Amino acid sequence: MSKVLYTRHDNEVVKITLNNPSRNNAFDDEIISSLITILEDIEHSDNIKLVMLNSNGKHFSAGADLNWMKRMSNCSHEENLKDASMLTTMLQKLNNLKYPTLAVIKGAAFGGGVGLISCCDIALASENSIFSLSEVKVGLIPATISPYVINAIGARNARRLFTSGERFDSNIAKQINLVHEIAREEDLEKRISYFINHFKQNGPQAVIAAKKIILDIFNKEIDDSVISHTCEVISALRTSKEGREGVTAFLEKRDPKW
Repeated sequence: MSKVLYTRHDNEVVKITLNNPSRNNAFDDEIISSLITILEDIEHSDNIKLVMLNSNGKHFSAGADLNWMKRMSNCSHEENLKDASMLTTMLQKLNNLKYPTLAVIKGAAFGGGVGLISCCDIALASENSIFSLSEVKVGLIPATISPYVINAIGARNARRLFTSGERFDSNIAKQINLVHEIAREEDLEKRISYFINHFKQNGPQAVIAAKKIILDIFNKEIDDSVISHTCEVISALRTSKEGREGVTAFLEKRDPKW
C-alpha cells in the first residue's frame, strides 16, 4: 500500500494523506519522492479550490524516519546533499503551491512534521495535538525546514524551540502562530467543511493571485517596484473575466458563475 494517498473529492478538493501509520507517518526518501510527484501534478491541474494535507493513524507525523537517518549517516557527504536537496524541493513545492493548502493535525507532529505544517497556508489542529522540534535530541538540527518554520513562528520562538527540543501543546502552537485553529477531534470535520465551503465561494483565479502576491512582496521594501507590481496585479484582475463576473454578480445580488 502506498505511503502517501492522493485523492480528489468533489472534483475541486484534493486530499493528500500521509499513510504510514505503523511508523507514525515518519517520512523517508520514498514518501518525499511521492509528495514531490503529487505536488507537481496538483500544480499543473485545473479547477482545484483547496488542497488538504492530513494523515491516517494516531499521529500526523513523527518527522524524519530514524532508520532513514541512520542509513544516510553511512552515505557520503555528496549523497547526503542530494538526499537533503530532495527534501528541500518537496518543502518548497508545498510552500509555493499555487492553490491554498490546509493542514489537519491529529496527535503528534514532530520535526519535519512541523515543517510540513509551516509550509501550509492554514493549519487546523485537534486539541490533543502535541508538537516538537526535537532534532537536537538525536544530535541533529531542523535545518531544511528552518526557513518555513521561522517564517511561521518567528525567530525568537524558533531560538527557544530549536535548541530546547521541548514538547508543546496545541495552545502554545496557536499562540506562536504555528496553527490557526484548535478544535475537538470530533469537530475537525465540521471545521474542514467550513474552509471547503469558503474556498468554493471565492473566485478561483483571485485566490491564486492572493496567495501569489504575498509570496511576491513579503519582506520586500515598499518601493516603486512593489507599488507598481500591486497596481499591475489589481488592474489585470479588474478587467479579467472572473473579476468582471464577480463584481457584476455582487451588484446584481446573485451567486457568481464559477
